[in-house]
Amino acid sequence: MGKLSVNQDNRTFLCDGKPFFWLADTLWSLFTNMTDQEIDSYLTLRKQQGYNALQINILPQWDRCWVKAPYMPFELKEDGVFDYEKPMKQEYFDNASRILDKVVSYGFIPALVVLWSNYVPGNWASRINGVNVMPKDLIVPYCEKVFESFDQYDPVYIISGDTDFDKEECCEYYQIAMNKMTELSPTTLKTLHIKGRYTYLPDGLVDKMDFYMYQSGHNGVHLDKCYTMPEEMLSRYPAKPLLNAEPCYEQMGYSGNKYGRFNQKDIRRAAWMSVLSGAGAGITYGAHGVWNWQKLNMPVNPNAGEGFDAAKPCTEALQFSGAWDYGYLKDIVTRYGALLPDDKIGNVTKGFERVTDEAGEVQMISVSNPNPEIKMASTADGKASLIYAPFNTKIIVKEDLSHASIKVIDLVSKNIASPVVEVKEGVSYIQMCPFDEDVLVVIERSTGIRRP
Repeated sequence: MGKLSVNQDNRTFLCDGKPFFWLADTLWSLFTNMTDQEIDSYLTLRKQQGYNALQINILPQWDRCWVKAPYMPFELKEDGVFDYEKPMKQEYFDNASRILDKVVSYGFIPALVVLWSNYVPGNWASRINGVNVMPKDLIVPYCEKVFESFDQYDPVYIISGDTDFDKEECCEYYQIAMNKMTELSPTTLKTLHIKGRYTYLPDGLVDKMDFYMYQSGHNGVHLDKCYTMPEEMLSRYPAKPLLNAEPCYEQMGYSGNKYGRFNQKDIRRAAWMSVLSGAGAGITYGAHGVWNWQKLNMPVNPNAGEGFDAAKPCTEALQFSGAWDYGYLKDIVTRYGALLPDDKIGNVTKGFERVTDEAGEVQMISVSNPNPEIKMASTADGKASLIYAPFNTKIIVKEDLSHASIKVIDLVSKNIASPVVEVKEGVSYIQMCPFDEDVLVVIERSTGIRRP
């Protein structure tokens, strides 16, 4: 594929000097669970769908499908726990390198997680199951092995995996790993994959990160996190590219053993809301059954993780239609380049409120507010805007769009409509089109106003 770098705008990526929109799939279990034939079939499909990066766990994923891996990175004790007192097994890293030869030959950038949270003390995952916590004095030689084995593939190094940083001992582990990988490979991009619905980044690490990842996650209650988290992180930290590296996965059961699953529209909603709320450097897809590479009739993994319902077999999960929706999003966004959140969405009537006037009479007044789920972003020069509405409705834009080209795309059928647009006192009312679900409004202006 090439080498990734940060664009001068501090919001997007370049790959070998050309604009690059990160469209990754989560394939955490690649090095342990997939056969060569499965890898080729998988890479062929995702390439056809427009994906250009893969997020991979270097060490075995703790909550993967419980298949017998052909190789392990360390010798196993009788109880199945890693024996860290013995040397790392070269055959594991050789096999992973052989797999990455394929990955890059298909045109994917490997994004490699150095230390998933269960391998590090003092965080939520190792508190659930910390049997394989790595000794602190092994971090540096392990990072040297990672560099020696994988740096030739120009990867992105994701130093942490699904991690919180509430304890000092956890921060110390990742500080050691970040410092060592930066020393060994100063020109590759580094970042952190943080715990779901978590936005805190330690001071000692945030300055060493080249871009930010957040995880809106798989909780069925906190559906607003896909757009509130980028708003929070962009206000708190220095300007760097930002992306949602783990939105809700297609057909993933709600976390905490709650009843329900995320469907195609749910994951499409999360993607568009993320990208138009400031996380415009890219987006990551996930299918429940692919990230863990679930196979039929395998023993249940004893690590419950976040308590998700059962996954579909990988053969079925690879056919989920939402993967195509993410490729479509990438195609649309890359036509326009960097997008910045825009606040021109107008008020909509939210309902009525009972009030009592001075005479004691009860009256009903309409209450209008901007709908927080209708998201708008525009190019820096103001020549184009995208608006996502999770439910088909009239869209109000606080701007005169009488001379703009406007189209509305049904995100289910991909049919395109030319809407009726009424302009009153400088406000444009884009009338509802005959579509049933979520829509994307594309606005193109012949001239624009440069935005900060």
